[in-house]
Amino acid sequence: MKKIIIIKYGEMTTKKDNIGLFLRTLKDNIAKKLAKEEVLISYDSGRMFIETTEDHYQKVLEKLQKIFGIHEIVIGYELNSIDIEDLKEALKEVIEPISFHTFKIETKRSNKKIALKSPEISKILGGVVLKNKENVKVDVHHPEIVIHAEIRLEKSYLYFETIKGIGGYPVGTLGKGILMLSGGIDSPVAGYLAMKRGVKIEAIYFESPPHTSEKAKNKVESLARILASYNNDIKLHIVKFTDIQEAIYKNIPHEYLITIMRRMMYRISALIAKNNNCKIIVNGESIGQVASQTLTSMNAINRVVNLPVIRPLACFDKLEIIDLAKKIGSFETSILPYEDCCTIFVPDHPVINPNISKCEEYEQLIPYEDLIYQAIKTHEIIHITENDKNYQDIL
Repeated sequence: MKKIIIIKYGEMTTKKDNIGLFLRTLKDNIAKKLAKEEVLISYDSGRMFIETTEDHYQKVLEKLQKIFGIHEIVIGYELNSIDIEDLKEALKEVIEPISFHTFKIETKRSNKKIALKSPEISKILGGVVLKNKENVKVDVHHPEIVIHAEIRLEKSYLYFETIKGIGGYPVGTLGKGILMLSGGIDSPVAGYLAMKRGVKIEAIYFESPPHTSEKAKNKVESLARILASYNNDIKLHIVKFTDIQEAIYKNIPHEYLITIMRRMMYRISALIAKNNNCKIIVNGESIGQVASQTLTSMNAINRVVNLPVIRPLACFDKLEIIDLAKKIGSFETSILPYEDCCTIFVPDHPVINPNISKCEEYEQLIPYEDLIYQAIKTHEIIHITENDKNYQDIL
């Protein structure tokens, strides 16, 4: 009998015909995440198994909790046998050092060649516990400990501890998207939720020096690094937006500054997305939160691209978004006081119901196609992993 980590898949099991792709991707993502640990990974259609040394267990468990596609993480014991007598002896061994007063046995028998059914096996194993532990009793409703037994094709497993995973689909199973990553609270959370649905994320950030600082850029790199801990790595596209933003400010009626600026950002994001095989644009817009996020504004801005724009936070309120930001570890970085280009040159009264014809008319006042071409041509790409230099110390 040996100690082992067992991965349960959850929602992924609904992918009947494509389950092989999902499992291979999950295994690859786990292998990348645990590259610095001593592990051996194997899997079948029902479970994934990870072997490691005792001194690596804690680090492995911590890292597994940041991998999408995992429903539960279990610390268990593996027997190279499906014999009930062997299972009884193993159970006596594993419960010996554990203190409890009430318990319940849950059995899963995926090997149907075993004559005994799951309730019968649970009854036999419950008898083992009652015989070998003093002052214990069965409590099927509120037990102190639930003892799980699984009998698979050639091996059996016993386990007690379960750790909740973050669920979703393995990152990369549903293709790639480009995240419009600002320095705010919302966009990192939107990126996290897109990754949870299996989307591999690249990110785009619009800087506007000298109006935005190097610290604002470093802040975004830190946010990208936080997201990379769930994504394995992130390609961050940094676009200089200064010339476009100044042209808009000098030539376009100020109530339309934000609308036109967002339309330019969408155009650039779509072009970079297509050049990098990204199928969607992802952003942190929430309906009604600011002037550019009314339904009329979203419609006017969306018109300039033909890629789907996914807004995972569209129906979240701000407090819900903040709670998620705290959960994923991005909140403290997001609230650092360094302005991005979306918060400079904000007019006193931005239009909340922009007219599409006026948007098109005003855009003709600037050579936006040439400006966009130049911005894309000169944009910077940074490859970020979670283990790169931490930018927090220079923010």
